[in-house]
Parts: sequence; structure tokens; C-alpha cells
Amino acid sequence: MDDHVYKLVELVGTSEESVADAIDTAIKRASATVRNIRWFEVVQVRGEVVNGEVGRYQVTLKVGFTLDEPSLRTE
Repeated sequence: MDDHVYKLVELVGTSEESVADAIDTAIKRASATVRNIRWFEVVQVRGEVVNGEVGRYQVTLKVGFTLDEPSLRTE
């Protein structure tokens, strides 16, 4: 198995439906511009309360992705 080097970014996903949906929203959106996402870690879960009920879930994630292998140059 190859050794990998990972880069971390922090994302915040939101959803009116659930914590899981907030995570999915963040990962799907990041996947549109970040290649090689491999894992995530939930760092914080928060929410907005509206009229005594949960109005929106907010989840902060650390997301790890592998860096592209450097290309070998010949000069």
C-alpha cells in the first residue's frame, strides 16, 4: 500500500433536515472542487432554534484529501 500525504480543510454544512444531511451537503459541495476526498471528522454540531424547534442543523467537519503525486520532470 502506498503512503499518503493528506491535506485538511474545514467545512461547515447546514441542513433543515438532519445532522446527516448537513454532512452530506458539505461533502457533496466540496467534492465539486476538491479531488481525492478520503475521510471526514465531525468537529462540532450546532443548530438554530426557531419558535422552540430545531430550525437548522450546522455541522463543522475536518475533511482529509490526498495530495496528487508529483509529476516527474525530465530536463
